[in-house]
Amino acid sequence: MLDQVKILIVDDLKENHLVMESVLTDPELNIIKAMSGEEALSLCSEHEFAVIFMDVQMPNMDGFEVAEILRSIEKTKHIPIIFVTASSKEQKSIFKGYEVGAVDYLSKPIDPIVLRSKSKIFKELYLQRKIIEKQVVELEEQLNELLKVQQEKDSLESLSMEDGLAHIYNRRGLDKFINMHWHNCLRYGLPFSIMMLDIDEFKSYNDNYGHLMGDEVIKEVARAIQKSIFRPEDIVGRYGGDEFLILMPNVGTKGAEIVAKRILENVMALNIEHAFDSGRRCVTLSVGIASLTPTREMTSQALIDLADQKMYKAKRRGRNQYCI
Repeated sequence: MLDQVKILIVDDLKENHLVMESVLTDPELNIIKAMSGEEALSLCSEHEFAVIFMDVQMPNMDGFEVAEILRSIEKTKHIPIIFVTASSKEQKSIFKGYEVGAVDYLSKPIDPIVLRSKSKIFKELYLQRKIIEKQVVELEEQLNELLKVQQEKDSLESLSMEDGLAHIYNRRGLDKFINMHWHNCLRYGLPFSIMMLDIDEFKSYNDNYGHLMGDEVIKEVARAIQKSIFRPEDIVGRYGGDEFLILMPNVGTKGAEIVAKRILENVMALNIEHAFDSGRRCVTLSVGIASLTPTREMTSQALIDLADQKMYKAKRRGRNQYCI
């Protein structure tokens, strides 16, 4: 529940304070009084007011000066100010009051009904504003909580799509992006290339160097493949064992061939010893490339199978090469 709503009365005559207090008997109001403009400014820095009833004519600092200062301060510039003045006040003085930020005028002698009505209106506006501010804070907290949950969800999903050894996409991640890129290329009539890569004579490497060394080879080769991919939309993943898959949307045969050459060069540059291969003496890859523009009669799996066939053809041709 909100505290009492604070209203400030600024007048250099105590009898005027007493008159207004006797009228404003609403128990939800906390009436605070100031005898001068200086005191009013001090109180505004300490309290939050729903409205200020301010006499215009005061010694040292009049109501207009106080209003101008309040409007220049971030904390107080939105406090509604109602000037209280004699009914015979000149029209130009009233205009000046609006210029310095007054929202209304009250004439002396003050009509009790008008005073109560205006205080009630600004009390309700203040309470509504506080409710809205509270709701905004609550909504921001809920939004932050939702964002936190989404970030945790995204993080978990990212982990579930990452190969724990090679730190590239796993089969689940590849499946997600294959479907996405396939449908996009189908929709816009774009070419789609898939590259299947396999480490040459990896079983022989594992048998002779051990599985721990084999795991290191997979990690090194994965990094070399990733290093060879320049476009952010191209996806590299571990398809299984020592097989890797690369998805290249909007890339035709020539573009895929350029990437394949770069991959073979980067893997050779690793110069990982393989004394038990068939003559190259270092770890190499065989690469199969399949490129086409998707149609509704085909599936992405057909393109993967075609790349797989070309990869085995590269092995039959002597390994450490690509086949399109």
